[in-house]
Amino acid sequence: MHIMTVCLGNICRSPAAEAVLVHRLEQAGLDEVTVSSAGTADYHVGETPHPESVAEGERRGYAFTSRGAQFAPEDFDRADLVLVMDSSNLADVLALARTPQDEAKVVRLGAFAGDDGEVLDVPDPWGLQREAYVAMYDQVEDAVAGLVAALEAGTVDEVVAARGGTA
Repeated sequence: MHIMTVCLGNICRSPAAEAVLVHRLEQAGLDEVTVSSAGTADYHVGETPHPESVAEGERRGYAFTSRGAQFAPEDFDRADLVLVMDSSNLADVLALARTPQDEAKVVRLGAFAGDDGEVLDVPDPWGLQREAYVAMYDQVEDAVAGLVAALEAGTVDEVVAARGGTA
């Protein structure tokens, strides 16, 4: 299985989600799952993740290896699951979907969070103070924990079917 995490510029939220997910998958022994990230815009193609995002992630024990990329329709061919960070990213990715099968792969990361049933967006911390990055990681870690649990239980498709695919 291949999972792509997607935000706007691919330097804050999606590389953070990628790093957290890679770490948690390794801890869970889910070696058959691979992860990459992309942005819906081309603002930061080829760039490393934002220094504040990296700093907070490294404080939490995560490693960063990716560079900015832009999500393209062809990415649906290699991704089994596309995790977007907010409703705007959701609309942008769904606009690139070529088929209902592409659309069925897309869900907000927040669908896996341990909240009260509401799917929350992961707010963009770009340009904000360190506290925004701390809050972003707290939210991403919660959702990734739910995603890993769903992978282990074999219920990812059920969550996506129930909470994904609509802007």
